[in-house]
Amino acid sequence: MDKRAREQQTMEEMIKIYCHGLHHTKKGTLCPVCTSLLQYTRERIARCPHMETKTFCAFCKTHCYSPTRREEIRAVMRYSGPRMMLTAPVATLHHLYLSILHKLKGSKHKD
Repeated sequence: MDKRAREQQTMEEMIKIYCHGLHHTKKGTLCPVCTSLLQYTRERIARCPHMETKTFCAFCKTHCYSPTRREEIRAVMRYSGPRMMLTAPVATLHHLYLSILHKLKGSKHKD
């Protein structure tokens, strides 16, 4: 699986967790709001010009998401992120590892 497909799969899983937990949908189904958000993320991930070089959207200098959608995605990630340890622990630990590496590299360049 390539990086773009993996990122899309992760976003889909996070949106499903969020929708099921907060919008009380059945497992595997999404409400109209979350369906729209998922479609939006698919479009943005498909068009990302930095996919091969970036780590995560949060660290990217180009903001592909509109401010409103960015806030929606942040809410999804805040809710779903900790819960991903139960559904995808290896992917979650990998994400944590890459986040720490990125922050360490960033702190070295601030001096």
